[in-house]
Amino acid sequence: MIDCGEGAQRSMMMQGLNFARLRHIFISHLHGDHCLGLPGLLSTLSLHQMGGTLTVHTFEEGAEIFSKIVDFFCRERSFDLQFNILDPTRRGIALETKSLTVESFPLRHRVPTVGYLLREKPKVRHIIADAVKFFDVPVSKLKEIKEGADFVTPDGRIIANNRLTRDADRSASYAYCSDTLFDRTLVDVVKGVDLLYHEATYADDATVKARERFHSTASQAAVIARDAGVGKLLLGHYSKAYPDEARHLAEAKTIFPDTILAYEGLKLPI
Repeated sequence: MIDCGEGAQRSMMMQGLNFARLRHIFISHLHGDHCLGLPGLLSTLSLHQMGGTLTVHTFEEGAEIFSKIVDFFCRERSFDLQFNILDPTRRGIALETKSLTVESFPLRHRVPTVGYLLREKPKVRHIIADAVKFFDVPVSKLKEIKEGADFVTPDGRIIANNRLTRDADRSASYAYCSDTLFDRTLVDVVKGVDLLYHEATYADDATVKARERFHSTASQAAVIARDAGVGKLLLGHYSKAYPDEARHLAEAKTIFPDTILAYEGLKLPI
């Protein structure tokens, strides 16, 4: 989960998400609409007797605040709660697994804020079953062949890897730019990602207000998407001053056509 505002657990229930699968929560910054749902969610997880470890990725101040709140309201937890302390002033790896890396990077807001860049690691190649059977490749060799190795037969012949495998699936990437002032340095950070979420609090009529309040307009988000060459732009975090987001979408599309609006319950393949 990235950010945990009020109503987060209700949204999870409405979407039919399995609470027991939640193991990492990434907090972008310590404004209430991005983190005040965390204490309630953690209490619910304990109530449901979730086991194992849950890691909250946040700043040192966030860990201190939420540790006190959760320790008071949920002293006897069914799971091990851990905090991974992030430095909001520099890029760094927040999480690395066998298949995924999550990197945090600084954003420009009124309080320390980070965005997150999620990248799948390179995937292994696909075995061609008929070829493997034809060359009598033993099962013990399949792992290294998937990773790109050639196969050497018992009589010394070298069977090139491309005769035994097909190209691996392309690895997906997603960048999340939470509340932030328009910042062209983000272009290099999110360059080439498949999906970019970028806040779009205001339309062009409030460009000055956006700068004063350290937010972005939809057009500014589109400039980042265009210059970074991303696959798709997802807008969100709209000001309630607008009756709907039609202006946001129209203004962004003039700059970056492959733009869509975020809304409750949206599901996107990456």
